[in-house]
Amino acid sequence: MAEISLQHLEKIYDNKVQAVYDFNLDVKDGEFIVLVGPSGCGKSTTLRMVAGLEDISAGKLLMDGKDITQTPPKERDMAMVFQNYALYGHMTVYENMAFSLTLRKENPNVIHKKVLSAAEILGLTEQLNKKPAQLSGGQRQRVAMGRSIVRNPKLFLFDEPLSNLDAKLRGSTRREILLLHKRLGATMMYVTHDQTEALTLADRIVCMSMGHVQQIGTPLELYDDPANLFVAGFIGLPPMNFFDVKIIDGKAVCDQFSMDLIDSEKAALAPYNGKEVTLGVRPENVKPGGNIPVNITSNENLGMNTLVHGHLGDSSVKITGKFKGWCEYKTGDHVNVEFTKCHFFDKETTNAIRAEA
Repeated sequence: MAEISLQHLEKIYDNKVQAVYDFNLDVKDGEFIVLVGPSGCGKSTTLRMVAGLEDISAGKLLMDGKDITQTPPKERDMAMVFQNYALYGHMTVYENMAFSLTLRKENPNVIHKKVLSAAEILGLTEQLNKKPAQLSGGQRQRVAMGRSIVRNPKLFLFDEPLSNLDAKLRGSTRREILLLHKRLGATMMYVTHDQTEALTLADRIVCMSMGHVQQIGTPLELYDDPANLFVAGFIGLPPMNFFDVKIIDGKAVCDQFSMDLIDSEKAALAPYNGKEVTLGVRPENVKPGGNIPVNITSNENLGMNTLVHGHLGDSSVKITGKFKGWCEYKTGDHVNVEFTKCHFFDKETTNAIRAEA
């Protein structure tokens, strides 16, 4: 496997549009990195620069300490799995998986062993004589992964590989990719706009917006300690609730409520006394029993949990909790709640306000 270092990578197209700005990331040997963000944020462009499918406008790309910025794609020892599978329709599953090895003129016996081994790992042994048109979408994606596995590359690249699958297949194929990573111990970079994929697959997540890296960290770090307002709103489903409040003498105050700050919040927000900040609260951290009034507009019963929709003044509120606790609330009900964990963000910079370490 490989260590990859992306150093100040930038991508500027011929029309002067810049897609990626100053991208820096060191990927450890065997690490699973997921690039996540909305459409057009630069994540696929970054992956394509790593693969050599897009020229790097500025910066360096290193593999195991060697500069491969100008190295042709075929010499980078990487394998890419695309969104649209990119299988040859006239070839069997076996022939598709063996194709790159056949081009290299490897020994047929070696090719046969590698294809059978990859097919066993991916549960494709019974499908080897079929054509892609005879397979389900999930099976086709596994063939595309198998074609990469037989090459035994230093780096696996995935560009939104599950976006063409239905919800059930996305879940099962996602688990297969996770098990594949654990079995191979491979270094992987994976692009998706789906935060569920990012949170469940990644060792570390790179969250991007408008060509800029917003935060790099473990899934728990991005969820529990978002660096800014964008990450807080993008990571998490349902998304975080946001309210405009003013900090006044150890309290967060708005027209609808006044909330005492805990000691760590008081320390972090001391410089903001008398100023407005953005208060963020995840839906699961809204609990009944406080002095914050919420008007219920509807609820969605999700089995184990209930998703409650409401209003706090002019702001919408989403609450998640145990089904039996929240399912009884109906449209027009009023409930007083408390916020059990809060995040605060600077109104101008949108950066998280944190206490000094």
